[in-house]
Amino acid sequence: MVEERLTDGRRIAQFLASEVTGHGDDLGSLVVSDADPDVEPTPEGAFAYGIERRAGEDGATATRVASVYVQPDRVRVDFERAVDDVADAASEAGLRVRPKAVDPPRTLVFVEDGAQVKWLLPALRAVAADPETEP
Repeated sequence: MVEERLTDGRRIAQFLASEVTGHGDDLGSLVVSDADPDVEPTPEGAFAYGIERRAGEDGATATRVASVYVQPDRVRVDFERAVDDVADAASEAGLRVRPKAVDPPRTLVFVEDGAQVKWLLPALRAVAADPETEP
C-alpha cells in the first residue's frame, strides 16, 4: 500500500482555505481574507491569508481571528483571538502549539501535513464561537 502525505506548505494552506470556506455549519462565520495566491513559502513563513469572523445581518463587519503563514514544509496559523481555547483544542487534536508572548497574546499552531488540516477544525470552531470575537 502506498502512503502519500501532503507536506508542501503552499498546498496545505490551500487545503486549509478550502476547509474554512467550505464549512457552512459552525464555521460559517469564518472567511478567508487578503489572500495572496502567488505566495512563495519562506523558512520564516510568508503571509498567505487572514481568517476573519464576519458578523451582522449582511456580514459586513469583520474581526481578524488568525493569520496563515506558509513555510516550505508546513503552515503556521497565528491565532489572535480565543488563544487559550485554541491552544487547548489544537493540543487535544495532536497539533504542535506554541504560545506567543506578545501583547495581546497569541497562539501559534503548526500544521505539518494535509491530514492535520482536519485536526485544526476544533481550534477554528473555538474562534468562531468566541463571544469576544464579535466585531
